[in-house]
Amino acid sequence: MSGAGLILVALLGIIVLLFLVMRTKLQAFVALLIVSILVGIGADMKLSDIIGSIQEGMGGTLGFVAVVVGLGAMFGQMLEVSGGAERLAQTLIKKFGESRAQWALSITGFIVAIPVFFDVGFIILVPIVYGLAKKTGKSLLFYGIPLLAGLAVTHSFVPPTPGPIAVAELIGADIGWVILFGILAGIPSMILAGPVFGKYIAKKIHVNVPDYIDLEERKYDRELPGFGTVTSLILIPLVLILLNTFSGVLLPEGSNLRAFLTFLGHPFVALIIATVLAFYILGTRKGYSKDEVQKIATKALEPAGIIILVTGAGGVFKQILIDSGVGDVLGEMMAGSSLPPLLLAFLIAAFVRVAQGSATVSMITAAGIMSPIIDSLGLGGPVLGLMVISIAAGATILSHVNDSGFWLVNRYFGLDVKDTLRSWTMMETIIALVGFAVAFTIGIFI
Repeated sequence: MSGAGLILVALLGIIVLLFLVMRTKLQAFVALLIVSILVGIGADMKLSDIIGSIQEGMGGTLGFVAVVVGLGAMFGQMLEVSGGAERLAQTLIKKFGESRAQWALSITGFIVAIPVFFDVGFIILVPIVYGLAKKTGKSLLFYGIPLLAGLAVTHSFVPPTPGPIAVAELIGADIGWVILFGILAGIPSMILAGPVFGKYIAKKIHVNVPDYIDLEERKYDRELPGFGTVTSLILIPLVLILLNTFSGVLLPEGSNLRAFLTFLGHPFVALIIATVLAFYILGTRKGYSKDEVQKIATKALEPAGIIILVTGAGGVFKQILIDSGVGDVLGEMMAGSSLPPLLLAFLIAAFVRVAQGSATVSMITAAGIMSPIIDSLGLGGPVLGLMVISIAAGATILSHVNDSGFWLVNRYFGLDVKDTLRSWTMMETIIALVGFAVAFTIGIFI
């Protein structure tokens, strides 16, 4: 088949994917598998080869993603159940003072969303926003937007959250570089989209606590863990993974220290250490029985399961694009194009995000398309870390009525659709644009 024909097949595949997810409401995992098969057939692949590509793509992707997302989910669930997230918020608000509570909430969200899923972190912490708004008489958005910005930034940019983990595996990026660039892009994004924009939009839209909201604080049957304990547990895997990355740059090949740090800082080992410590420090030492800890860990795998499967299906889509020859054609087109790869990755993810709403599906689709292009262009090292951030930024932009996060904020803040667009959607767009701008700027110098 000609190059133009292969490109047409790939474009039709993306259109069918959007149709299945948006119009038929087919689960993304099944939709990605169906589209992968259709693209393979359309590209004249042998039927036996299509099955082989499905198996290779699924197995190759899940060998890494399933372990990391599963461990991260259990770690986050332990933090949630123990009240660790609430302890972070209480301590930071006390340290910063009520007048700077915006900043405390942004930082809390930034830290909490590293191990805890976005929606869970928001539901745990939103009562604190209600309490502050009730006490000060300020708009809910004055405190709510900073919290949301902190949560959204790390949910999109900083592993071990599922989105960047999935993208990193699909394009072959080193997790350490993703963490480093995610933090560098995330901090200015959080500041501008959080306290700065929150202060501005709160003057435009005054929102009181909705009447249907129960203001009763969440009760914990055990004493909350200490602030230092919680932050240390969250930082352990990040520090170990970064040490692994930097040891590969700074220490000579064959060094025993480098080999040790590489092992200790592999995401598998780093997260196993953090998760086991969380089970003991936040679980057993706080009075939870072994059965209770086991139930908490098992429950964590329920929401993680679908993320793992969707990511695996994204790996299948990527493998079909490579094996069908579409990837080679796309790579040749990019090699002769003046469009920077980081910008292309951002635009593809942004297009899918606006069309179908799910940030996860947007990231995985964009990563699947970019993977063969990356191979053709010979990109590697830190640049791939920036590619992950660019894709994540594109998948964050312009959240609107087809995104579940839009309605979560709409419901908990009692907003109408117009004001949700003016507040939440604008906040997400600021995060996306600032995050991409930072990644693109760093890319100029690498």
